[in-house]
Amino acid sequence: MKINLISDTVTKPTAAMLEAMMNAKVGDDVFKDDAAVNELEQKVAYMFGKEAALFFPSGIMANQTAIKVHTQPGDQLITDKDAHIFNYEGGGVSFNSGVSCKLIDGKNGQFTANDVINAINPPDFYHSPLTSLVCLENTANRGGGACWNFEEILEIRKVCDENNLGLHLDGARLWNALVAKNETPKQYGAIFDSISVCLSKGLGCPVGSVLTGSKKFMEKALRVRKVLGGGMRQAGYLAAAGIYALDYHIDRLKEDHKRAQELAQVLSEASYIKSIDPVETNILIFYLDDKVALADFMQALSSKDIAIINMGSGKLRMVTHLDYTEEMHEKVLETLKQIKF
Repeated sequence: MKINLISDTVTKPTAAMLEAMMNAKVGDDVFKDDAAVNELEQKVAYMFGKEAALFFPSGIMANQTAIKVHTQPGDQLITDKDAHIFNYEGGGVSFNSGVSCKLIDGKNGQFTANDVINAINPPDFYHSPLTSLVCLENTANRGGGACWNFEEILEIRKVCDENNLGLHLDGARLWNALVAKNETPKQYGAIFDSISVCLSKGLGCPVGSVLTGSKKFMEKALRVRKVLGGGMRQAGYLAAAGIYALDYHIDRLKEDHKRAQELAQVLSEASYIKSIDPVETNILIFYLDDKVALADFMQALSSKDIAIINMGSGKLRMVTHLDYTEEMHEKVLETLKQIKF
């Protein structure tokens, strides 16, 4: 029994999801003639109280499209030093949009409204890039799946309004934050100018993300998606998986959160662990004691067919997900208890 805790992207569609996919009513989405894609886009837009939405093959393309629409070449966006758009999107911010990043040294992937104020370049000082956008990530991946404080987001919105800045949310795992914090999509839709949400992480779909915003914003996003090669034809088979997931896979995220917390509890009692980041959702980041060799620890897990990921700088990560069963969970818990160095 191989146990993959590398990411929540490793899941495969359930039997019921596959059935929904095979029964999808499809057409050519490039001509906006795919019924399932249209339904998914309308569903997400309605959930967030937005005017329109657009289906993308990946979260990176959704984020990169939003940044392109929000900015002009030479502009600068503000984000956290651990943000996905800076660390894990292949330099797309500069490659696709000609934009630089002003990085905030936040905590667990999060920062404050005051941090934003201090990061804004004076708009009349033409020697520095023009600040035009603020990007948040919820939950924060490198922050251990941390959830943003909603009141702080409201304060950041005020700063953006006062300084004529756009506000984009990389909501790849926003579903996890909504469940953990008992919040609603419409709360976020009312604050952010654009939001990207992923279907292929916690919700267990094989492919896809959705970007949502105003009608005018999404008309521009459609053109950018075309330029980036993101137009798909009979994409409804994939969209149907998203529709199914939104109907049936959100509430079950509580199970992933519970198991991540149980893993953290066992690790907190282990002598080979130096520290563990707070666990709020399905991501667990921890650090080995200085006397323990990383290779030895990884081998101890591998020998039991357990795979996790090394994120560098001493960060080790486990991510619970749809395909991580209770039987697997019990085996991992027992293995972690038995490891000795």
